[in-house]
Amino acid sequence: MCGIVGLFLKTPDLEPRLGALLAGMLGTMSDRGPDSAGFAVYGDRIEGLKLTLRGPDRTVLAEAVAGLGRALGLDLDATLRDTHAVVVLPAPREAEGRDWIADRAPGIDVVGAGRRMEIYKEVGRPAAVAERFALPEMRGSHGIGHTRMATESAVTTGGAHPFSTGPDECLVHNGSLSNHNDLRRRLRREGLAFATENDSEVAAGYLTWRMREGASLRQALEASLSDLDGFFTFVVGTRDGFAVLRDPIACKPAVMAETDAYVAFGSEYRALAGLPGIGGARVFEPEPATVYAWERT
Repeated sequence: MCGIVGLFLKTPDLEPRLGALLAGMLGTMSDRGPDSAGFAVYGDRIEGLKLTLRGPDRTVLAEAVAGLGRALGLDLDATLRDTHAVVVLPAPREAEGRDWIADRAPGIDVVGAGRRMEIYKEVGRPAAVAERFALPEMRGSHGIGHTRMATESAVTTGGAHPFSTGPDECLVHNGSLSNHNDLRRRLRREGLAFATENDSEVAAGYLTWRMREGASLRQALEASLSDLDGFFTFVVGTRDGFAVLRDPIACKPAVMAETDAYVAFGSEYRALAGLPGIGGARVFEPEPATVYAWERT
């Protein structure tokens, strides 16, 4: 049992409040997943590339960022938040930066990359995780979050969601996939790399692969209905979009709300109850095997 939340703003008016609203939603889902939590926020688009790094503490992260800057010959812009850092690189230097981190910065992991996306996740109760990373202070156009109850694996930061396997793409998942090991092997042959044994990371990789092959997000999600075995509810973020999909049985709870200002998702209605204008929202349960998607350009 896990908790999922998501908030997609249709207009810029609420962007300064995105983090505060998402933090409230995430905290409400604590009893569905008290072990660990994470979230992704899509902020202002930059010309370079944001790498979100995770390390044991701020000191080690700061040393790694300094070493990376020296290796690349760059004065790097970096924001440190507890055990994570967001480093801005020129996009053409991404591969070089990743290679240096893998070879020269033991204990530092890249958890996401993109022009807009930042990902944060840690072990602990969701409200505490949101506070550690100052989620209420963040602004943006959309964000997704996850609270985890680790029923099939250890409680680790690496096992926390969201999972990202492509630029500005990430996924949170409630459920369990039965064919993820076979699919992981297939995707590795297609050039994808995985950092964990978590089935949700495979789902994220599957969508990345489909979109690399030319599918839209909607098409990739529709294809997953036949290619993924198991039960699942996915909430997906991309650079400009937000999507929701439940498996054909739809055994995991889900509720959505839509107003002129936003679209929101929660595993339970109480995650949405504190949103502005919720009393006048169209509240509905997403249908099984149906893709719901929104995009801002």
